[in-house]
Amino acid sequence: MDLLLRGASLIDGTGAPARPADVAVEGDRILAVRDPGELEPGPGTEVVELDGLVLAPGFIDVHTHYDAQILWDADLTPSSWHGVTSVVMGNCGFGVAPTLPGHREIIVRTLENVEGMSMEALEAGIDWCFETFPEYLAAIDARRKRLNVGAFLGHTPLRLFVTGGEERPATAEEVATMKGLVREALEAGAIGFSTSRQPAHQGAFGRPVPSRFAETDEVEAMAAVMGELGKGVLQVSIGPGMFIDQFSEIATRHGIPVTWTALMARADKPGAALRAVERGGALPGEVYPQIACRPIVMQIGMADPVPLAEIDEWKEVLALPRAERAGLYRDDAWRERAREVTLKAWSHRWPKTSVEETDAHQDAVGIPLDRLAADRGTTPFDLMLDLALSDGMATRFRIVLDNDGDDEVGRLLADKRTLLGLSDAGAHATQLCDACYSTHLLGHWVRERKALSLEDAVWRLTGHPHQAFRIPERGLVREGFHADLVAFDPDTVGTTPVERVHDQPGGTDRLVVRSTGVTHMWVNGTATRTNGEEIPDATPGRLIRG
Repeated sequence: MDLLLRGASLIDGTGAPARPADVAVEGDRILAVRDPGELEPGPGTEVVELDGLVLAPGFIDVHTHYDAQILWDADLTPSSWHGVTSVVMGNCGFGVAPTLPGHREIIVRTLENVEGMSMEALEAGIDWCFETFPEYLAAIDARRKRLNVGAFLGHTPLRLFVTGGEERPATAEEVATMKGLVREALEAGAIGFSTSRQPAHQGAFGRPVPSRFAETDEVEAMAAVMGELGKGVLQVSIGPGMFIDQFSEIATRHGIPVTWTALMARADKPGAALRAVERGGALPGEVYPQIACRPIVMQIGMADPVPLAEIDEWKEVLALPRAERAGLYRDDAWRERAREVTLKAWSHRWPKTSVEETDAHQDAVGIPLDRLAADRGTTPFDLMLDLALSDGMATRFRIVLDNDGDDEVGRLLADKRTLLGLSDAGAHATQLCDACYSTHLLGHWVRERKALSLEDAVWRLTGHPHQAFRIPERGLVREGFHADLVAFDPDTVGTTPVERVHDQPGGTDRLVVRSTGVTHMWVNGTATRTNGEEIPDATPGRLIRG
């Protein structure tokens, strides 16, 4: 054996009770799991004493958007700070491949508008060394990386590649071409196929993302390819024509797992999320509604008002270059059209919206915008715009967007019909950071709230995504599996406060959260974190092929 981990409380990812155990590693694989004292190290064995720590499989994050970031950040931070050893990217139908040279600007602007990525970082950081999806996988495979990475083929770049971005249903010939490309991607190692019907997904120049122009039969055709090959997961962002009944039908007809986003627990609609779980659970098929374990809280500026894209009038904003958006906010005619519809659509959010970061309005920080507007004799809509304009668009607002039904979130976490995901790691980097969801789960929901056991929480982070996403030989501490492991202190594991840093290409900013209590990590048998500190230049990660 090359490595012997001794004295830990082992939680193996199956949901079984914690037990004392020693784990031996040879190369990149788990060699043996035995009772304490049964394994004897050889003369060249590295022995790590884990007294008092929990040893678990490395966490698997199934919902990330690292498709672009992986091209400039080998460490895939901040996920790699939080016990995550494997990530799946390409969710919601988005990605950077396949992409023809003439479509690169559209892809970049789509990621900017929908996923809140910095256009400056994307333009400076993406190495366009690929056009097809297999070429993209090959590029990722060849790159040094700290974590294991799997990727969906996204419907939006696929459709752009085949239809040229025309906003219409695909022809029969184009559907056949897309099916061939899906087959090619799956055979090259794609985790599956992802798509979006989400009305709020407004892409380049404020237009609906290409996947929203697809008829449901087109999505069904892509699912059929996965069924024929017997491989792949279908991931869908819900919208018209794609919800619980359709997911059951697709899963049963083609014999594939389907996961959908997003199942949110809203404080103003108590019980609605649980009713959706019950409704879906009564239907046949392997269908996983994805949940989050943190409130969806964004810090947005009016230069990038992505969450407001669900309102038609705000699509006009996203259609403009950033530098021209302030001019529209000063336009009385636009305000007149946008005011009432925005006030109504966000009526449940104004009490949960406040100034978070500002150069000019320190007296407004932390005060709910509806109350502040009433005090100043205006509307929350107008006040938000006026505060931004008078601060050179620098003011950022803290907005509780969703998933704020705290007690119901706890019940969803205890319901094993749901799948934990929605970290959105790599997306909305200037607006939120939920890549820390794993340590938040272990600290807040297990230790503080006691909403679920430590064993169930680890299963949610490891064994369950291993099962649902067909992640081969990862997610369990089992002989023969890859040695992706994390050792953490259950008494201190958690998150630090969010902080803004400027470390993206071009010096652009993002929000990050660091971890507490994550002591050691190994990826494919190689240490990436020791005694709570990252090991520089540790890049043992691999491409996960579906």
